[in-house]
Amino acid sequence: MDRASRPFRGASQLRDLSEYQCYTFTVASLFIYNTKKKSKFRVKDISIWPCFFIPRRIHLKAVSHKISYVSSDAIIVPGLADAHAHIMINGFKMQLELDSCKSLAEVLEHIKAYIYTHPDVYNNKSQWIEGGGWDQTKWPETGFPRAADFDTDPLLRGRPIALHRVDAHASWVSTRVLEIMGDLPTKVKGGSIVRDPSGNPTGIFLDNAMSLIPVPEWTDEQMTTFFDTTMNLALSHGLTSIHDAGSSPKIIQFMKKQAEAGNIPMRLYVMGHVSSDEYWGSQIPRLIDYGKHGHLTIRSVKLVTDGALGSWGAALLEPYSDKPNTSGIMRSTPKTLFNLVKQFWKDGWQVNIHCIGDRANHVVLDIYQELIEMGDNETTTMITNTTSESELIKANITEWRPRIEHAQIMTMKDLRRTSELGIIASVQPTHATSDMWYAETRLGPNRIKGAYAYRTLLNGSPKHVIPLGSDFPVESVNPLLGFYAAVSRLSVDGTSPHGDGGWYASEALTRAQALKGMTLDAAYASFTEHELGSLTPGKKADFVVLDRNIMQVPFKDILKTKVVATVVDGKVAYGAL
Repeated sequence: MDRASRPFRGASQLRDLSEYQCYTFTVASLFIYNTKKKSKFRVKDISIWPCFFIPRRIHLKAVSHKISYVSSDAIIVPGLADAHAHIMINGFKMQLELDSCKSLAEVLEHIKAYIYTHPDVYNNKSQWIEGGGWDQTKWPETGFPRAADFDTDPLLRGRPIALHRVDAHASWVSTRVLEIMGDLPTKVKGGSIVRDPSGNPTGIFLDNAMSLIPVPEWTDEQMTTFFDTTMNLALSHGLTSIHDAGSSPKIIQFMKKQAEAGNIPMRLYVMGHVSSDEYWGSQIPRLIDYGKHGHLTIRSVKLVTDGALGSWGAALLEPYSDKPNTSGIMRSTPKTLFNLVKQFWKDGWQVNIHCIGDRANHVVLDIYQELIEMGDNETTTMITNTTSESELIKANITEWRPRIEHAQIMTMKDLRRTSELGIIASVQPTHATSDMWYAETRLGPNRIKGAYAYRTLLNGSPKHVIPLGSDFPVESVNPLLGFYAAVSRLSVDGTSPHGDGGWYASEALTRAQALKGMTLDAAYASFTEHELGSLTPGKKADFVVLDRNIMQVPFKDILKTKVVATVVDGKVAYGAL
């Protein structure tokens, strides 16, 4: 018996996530062929196969199912999941993308090109211009841009312009927008209005202050365009599942209608979000496998603690190394966060919290630890400092599965505490390779040791899980960029601050760990590990055919990989078989 006609060694020993050793090909009612030798097999009749081998000789059985051929160089992997992304914002940003701009002048030229190619905008100076992706860390200019920068060009002068920074934690607006806004508050809770030495707003609004900008609400037609654009793009890159990291009640109602009409082509695990310090759980519908195709699930919420590192908004325990007058922004107080998290837990919602800075992570770990160890017991707690008696009911970590979204910068002690508590760290590998050029400047040589520590978080995880995402549109929708970043710790041109060996390469994941993070670990983080994440009997027939073996090719060739077909529920959603 050759390798192709026997189960993968060790696969039969799989019992739980901690013993996970391989991925599987098995898909009911589908047939996969190797065209080189015209060999064929009935997939549902084999037991367990690793994702990076294609069986060559298997006995043919008389069947009437459709036969599909794949190249001998192709591989089949479980459907890829993005464990943290922003579907609607991605479609919105694609109107006017500024990611490629390497200077302030390039940004202005991009906006002008947009105006020239949109006659409705060109002929109406009152029409808002919106987009995103600018990143001042890539420019030769230092510091944030200013509203006055738009006024240097007569085509832009006098127009209402609002552009999100690449991390969506800062907005840059024009002088016309400042005029529309009028008087501004001196302080904003959980945010900041950047001002010049004279106290005048410069046009930069950080975190909660961004909500002051009176941008027009999206119409149904716009939302449909944004949604469809992202769905099509995601399928073309092999995504079969997306964890949408924070959708408002309005967007959720839109998605609900799309689900009912059968217009959601992949699985969406949506986190509800409302920007409020008051409990808002009643505003979010609880839906499981909802809609015509059962593709919409809403059973979790997204909370936000701080800003982002690139805009000096990540909340740190000590001041920034390159900006010692600030330690970042906490968007809520620990007490407010505790009360929200506790009520969401009591009402049965999974809680997923945005934490980038070490202070934000520390505060949230305190909250999780109290609910796990003290539960619904308000007897003199470290968070609320209240004193009342109630029955001790502790949070069950396996049933609740609380997540920290980003888990980007932690003290070494809090890295260990994350593991000890069993908190799911949902991370984005491309953040490491995007931030590596300035992260140590922001944090210094000591704090950086606890940053982007993916291998440490995975090794400490009791379930050995680390769901991987992209945070698109902050990063690319293409999940293979995340795979590449996770295993190489290199930029797309093969460089890093530490050379071609990778940035802090000891925190790189193996290829098997990275692929598992994009499949089975993401499924575990969304309570679907018994339905998704691997191609085994009884699970959903979601899989991707890639044109090369990403488990073996050199790092640089991973980025050349093309998606041959994306299959959801056993049906080709992109490409062809």
